[in-house]
Amino acid sequence: MLRFLVRRSLGALVILLIISMVTFALFFAVPADPARLSCGKVCTPENLALIRHSMQLDKPVPVQFWDWFSGIFTGRDFGGNGHCNAPCFGYSYVKQEMITNTLLDRFPTTVSLTIGSAVVFLLFGIGTGMLAAHKQGKPADKIASSASLIASSMQIYVAGPLALWALVYSTDWLQLPQYVPITQDPVGWFTGLLVPWIVLSLIWTANYTRMTRSSMVEQLSEDYVRTARAKGMSGRSVFLRYAWRGAMGTIVTVFGIDLGVLLGGAIITEYTFGLQGLGRLAIDSIVQSDLSMMVGVTMVAATFIVFSNIIVDAAYALIDPRIRLA
Repeated sequence: MLRFLVRRSLGALVILLIISMVTFALFFAVPADPARLSCGKVCTPENLALIRHSMQLDKPVPVQFWDWFSGIFTGRDFGGNGHCNAPCFGYSYVKQEMITNTLLDRFPTTVSLTIGSAVVFLLFGIGTGMLAAHKQGKPADKIASSASLIASSMQIYVAGPLALWALVYSTDWLQLPQYVPITQDPVGWFTGLLVPWIVLSLIWTANYTRMTRSSMVEQLSEDYVRTARAKGMSGRSVFLRYAWRGAMGTIVTVFGIDLGVLLGGAIITEYTFGLQGLGRLAIDSIVQSDLSMMVGVTMVAATFIVFSNIIVDAAYALIDPRIRLA
């Protein structure tokens, strides 16, 4: 298992290096001058020259990339704007602050939203799918299948206002969405993100319900399941010990892919509910043409997705030993 994780981690580092090179290259693909975009509306020639020198745009591109990339691990100096400790993703001249500080401030909101919604749709999606498979062809199966079809047709920007109206404004069952650090107030953290969790997990719950049901029904028809039944094992033991474990391989694999999509869904959810996370920061950076901040957000999001997939791969290897031995 340790060798398996080492191989995956080394591969992840190579992927992140490639992503950093592509992301940094996109920084220079913009037709406008990056220094001019970062200078703001009121930009004197002196400030423009200072920003261009601070961004090292007067150096060859390979030197610029190496200084930026090595700064992530060693930190960098930005002249009169101070020193940026590692991990350093640069300095935002639009916001007049270190990018790392902004990312650290916004990251907990996005992580809480993403992980919380993932827990919700995994619990309800897998649970409902298992119930539908167990009650195959019965009313419970038909109700679960119909509900999942309706839920999968919903969109965040439609479900969000509806959820606010139904759960907050009309009934006062839940409070307005807001982010409260879990270390400061665990109850406020939970209640403040409950509505966004429900909305963000709605579509995925429906998808995982159908996928779990399909996988479980397929596993229940396998030869090894029939053999277990023929040996006299109870239906519950066969269902949970054999069919469920066999179906989890597919679910875990798809979940690793969905993590990236879920992070993209968090962008729309944050904007819908006014949460100040990485998604909202990405949109603001695009609107303000803050290229340095956009590069930093991209790298953090890529790192989160890559290492989340390593965790998923490890879980998959625990479920199926053949993956570890391959």
